[in-house]
Amino acid sequence: MSAFVVPHDPDWKEAFFTEASEIEVAFGPSPIKRHHIGSTAIPGILAKPIIDLLGEVHDLALADANARALEERGYEIIGAYGIEGRRYLRRTDGSGRRTHHLHIFEVGSPHIERHLAFRDYLTTHADIAADYSSLKAKLTSGDVPSWNGYVGGKDPYVRVVEPRAIEWYRQLRKK
Repeated sequence: MSAFVVPHDPDWKEAFFTEASEIEVAFGPSPIKRHHIGSTAIPGILAKPIIDLLGEVHDLALADANARALEERGYEIIGAYGIEGRRYLRRTDGSGRRTHHLHIFEVGSPHIERHLAFRDYLTTHADIAADYSSLKAKLTSGDVPSWNGYVGGKDPYVRVVEPRAIEWYRQLRKK
């Protein structure tokens, strides 16, 4: 797990744009708006080296209709994976290392707002981002860190910060 969370890599931004372009090609004439989310989108913090992308479509049927084209580009179709109204896909490289997560929601889904709000809030509030990064370091240190311990350890922090981030995000959008 020591390599599970790594320092921010400035190349992640370009990796997002490259993958976002491939997704656009896969969707062809079907419109999909793409966003870079997750910790790889927040400069300066520790992150799993997996690019998270959020796709917005006007109808999830577009995601379903383009699933085969995404499979041809190496994505595994997972489904909702515990979040109603989501299409979740993941991509691995030739060595089996996971490289991308794609979360697709319909325009207007509250999940879009919460992901973008959290990303933008931490990007704008360096002290909050530093706290989050420190927590990630703590959760992945020690003798036997686990995936469940990592996810479960982050969850209370995210539950506290996310509502503040959403409120902040909404206030910004009103201006």
